[in-house]
Amino acid sequence: MSKRAIIIVDLQKDYLATGSFALTGIDAAAANAARVVEAARRKGDRIVHVHHISKEADSPLFAPNTDGIQPIPVIAPQAGDTVIVKAYPNSFRETALQETLQAEGVSDVVVVGAMSDVCIDATARAAADLGYGLTVVHDACATRDKAFGDSVVPAAQVHATIMSALEFGYGTVTTTAEFLS
Repeated sequence: MSKRAIIIVDLQKDYLATGSFALTGIDAAAANAARVVEAARRKGDRIVHVHHISKEADSPLFAPNTDGIQPIPVIAPQAGDTVIVKAYPNSFRETALQETLQAEGVSDVVVVGAMSDVCIDATARAAADLGYGLTVVHDACATRDKAFGDSVVPAAQVHATIMSALEFGYGTVTTTAEFLS
């Protein structure tokens, strides 16, 4: 069995244009994530879906028992995949992710999903801190514009800032095409 796992973070319906918290470029990111996962399946990599479900019933994002917590169909879990539920940005915090990866003998992780500057950043940094070889497929990730004070920071700039920080200090940042080659 492969020593690599693909971790798909929060590719859930609330992030679609029809969801409660639409992200810029989410359709392309989900399609690229699906391409990454398909290639990884052929190589025998472990596939782990991490889904966020809020602890608050009235949460505007990922509220329990809503359609928004469902996976985006193009990247929905398949038989044999692992699904882990989280309540925090870091996919390792108070979940079975670390134990699952250790039990499988995983040494390297590939992270895709949403949002680049929150859950992808937190999960990728935690993976590197735990000693995993880290790759983030940046065009299989998405975010949205952010506000800071009187400024609006475009999604592309938010994404690029996070990816450059991850590449500088934590691991490899690549594209889907590079990953597939």
